[in-house]
Amino acid sequence: MTDTAPSAIPPTSQVTLADGRVEIAPGSPQPGGRYANTDLLPVPAGRRTWTTYNFSALWVGMAHNTASWTLASGLIAVGMDWKQAVFTIALANLIVLVPMLLTGHAGPKYGIPFPVFARASFGVRGANLPAVVRALVACGWFGIQTWIGGEAIYFLAGKLIGDGWADAAKVGGYAWTMWLSFAIFWAIQVAIIYRGMETIRRFENWAAPFVLVGAFVMLWWMSDRAGGLGPLFDQPSELGWGDDFWKLFWPSLMGMIGFWSTLSLNIPDFTRYGRSQRAQTWGQALGLPTTMTLFAFLSVLVTSGSQAVYGEPIWDPVQLAAKTDNVVGLLYALVTVLVATLSVNIAANLVSPAFDFSNVAPRKVGFRAGALITAVLAVLIFPWKLYSDPQGYIFTWLGLVGGLLGTVAGILVADYWILRRTRLDLADLYRRGGRYWYAGGWNWRAVVAFLAGGVLAIGGAGFEPLVDGRPVPALSPLADYGWAVGLGTSMAVYLALMLLRGRRPAEPTG
Repeated sequence: MTDTAPSAIPPTSQVTLADGRVEIAPGSPQPGGRYANTDLLPVPAGRRTWTTYNFSALWVGMAHNTASWTLASGLIAVGMDWKQAVFTIALANLIVLVPMLLTGHAGPKYGIPFPVFARASFGVRGANLPAVVRALVACGWFGIQTWIGGEAIYFLAGKLIGDGWADAAKVGGYAWTMWLSFAIFWAIQVAIIYRGMETIRRFENWAAPFVLVGAFVMLWWMSDRAGGLGPLFDQPSELGWGDDFWKLFWPSLMGMIGFWSTLSLNIPDFTRYGRSQRAQTWGQALGLPTTMTLFAFLSVLVTSGSQAVYGEPIWDPVQLAAKTDNVVGLLYALVTVLVATLSVNIAANLVSPAFDFSNVAPRKVGFRAGALITAVLAVLIFPWKLYSDPQGYIFTWLGLVGGLLGTVAGILVADYWILRRTRLDLADLYRRGGRYWYAGGWNWRAVVAFLAGGVLAIGGAGFEPLVDGRPVPALSPLADYGWAVGLGTSMAVYLALMLLRGRRPAEPTG
């Protein structure tokens, strides 16, 4: 006797097309009930239209942003040279590409978003656990990126309007014009997301090349100030290639992986619109590691140049741009930062939680309502406080996020690829009492695997300044490898528990 669905499961009403994609059979009713709504239902094959270029452009737009820039340039600030920093980032993105492609496979094949995909392993109700964890992380990042975008508007308007804007009366420690800039940028993003996924696709298509050109312009400007490219390459490493480098390399590598560990979960939110598996595979393979490495290369060179010109590495592109006396150049740089931040924030931090919150109450919360919930929560977390101490909050938080989300990725990959061999029943993903209902809608095995992986991944990590000390000091040797530990542990525990559970209803063929 198992805790899954009764053996008398109605036949599925899905059809497999010649190219391997699956959709609800023509003429069959769409899944209904309390666990379905228009935004969570499978995208029909005819509406899966994103091409290789669309996915590549999506990644160019997401990779080329202020947070990516500061992560890369931050490695220079802690002592690496440009070769060590680029190597670390390139390797991290090649590694994170693997779970990205594995979880992304379910998107074009079944047309389902991440929270529905997670129902196969966590249960129809249990999927809310990884979905809400992912959504809350996105709320934090959305708030931080919105504050960065507001800063760009604030500096931009200050150059155009003058001191009356920049030196306005302060409220809560910031000029009231800074608060206004924050609100304007917040409203722009909400307006774009309210127009739907097709608007996001078009926006990413033109934002991607614009941001890339802007990064090359900053490189040209810095090399001109430094007297050529030579000084940008000549800044030596403070670490060498010995023990000091490798001690820093592993936590840096996990941090770089953790940066995109969020997207390695919810990438089906985008790939569900893919025209084919080839489109999402090549689009991501060409878009993620190549553009992140190129952007890292530009970032570390510009930061090295700032060290040569100003005597210290300036790793915030907004602050670096503010040092120029050329008003046209400054405006172009800040507009580039604005577009880059807008691009990544909408794609990476608003689309996913919109689907995730919709999954919590499908009959009451749609995609647009979920996006608005995200935008409101992003303000309530006080992102200006998070951003005011990046070492203590953003980077500590990034390591914790990577460890936790790595555990979810391990469960998803193990369930979809090893246990189910990529075969899912679309109707049962939305149905009470089906093969993904488990016990009361929860698969306790996935929850146990999530907890086991999470404890080992972040139990020994430092939480300062959130809390003092480490929750489980004995696990501190694992802290520098949080993402890998979380992924490997959860995968092993989940497979062991699932294989021990006994007979289960067969998955559909094809």
